[in-house]
Amino acid sequence: MKNLLNLCIVPVLLLFSFQKNSALGYLGNKTSGAEIRKEGKIVYLFFRTDKEASGKERIILQEKKVAEGKLKFSPSFDRSEVEAGDLIVILSDSGGKEIMKQLVKNPLHPEMEVYEKEGVSRKKIPLENAEFSVRYSYSEQIQTVRIEKVTESENQLLFTQKL
Repeated sequence: MKNLLNLCIVPVLLLFSFQKNSALGYLGNKTSGAEIRKEGKIVYLFFRTDKEASGKERIILQEKKVAEGKLKFSPSFDRSEVEAGDLIVILSDSGGKEIMKQLVKNPLHPEMEVYEKEGVSRKKIPLENAEFSVRYSYSEQIQTVRIEKVTESENQLLFTQKL
C-alpha cells in the first residue's frame, strides 16, 4: 500500500513542478517582448542630389522611413575629416538648437578604386546626380534637417526641411 501511494504521489508532484516552470517561462517571454517594443526606433532619410546646368547643387528629400531597432553606435562628427565639397547634415529641434551632426562625403564626387596596369589607385569620379542616406536614433526633439555644403571660405546652406 505504501509503495502504491508513493507511485501515485511522486508523478503528481513532478507534473505540478513542470507546469510551474512552463508558466514562468511563458511570463518570461512576455516581459522580453515588452523590452523589444521599448528598445527604440531608427529613422532613415533618403536624399537625392542633382547638379543643375548653372553648376548649383539641389537636394531633395525622397523618403523618410522609421524602423524598429537600435543603432549599435551613433555616427560622430569629426571636424578634422571635413573636406571641401562634403555635406554636413544637421538635425535640430524646433528652436533651431543642433541635436546631432553627421558628415556625408561628397556624393557628387565619390572616391572609387580603379584597377590599372600599375596597380590599384583611388580617383574621384564626377557625377551629375547621386543618392545618399542618413540614419539616426528616433527622438521627438528632432524636428528639422539642414544640409550644408563645405566650401573653402564658409559653409553654404543647400537644404532645410521640417520632418
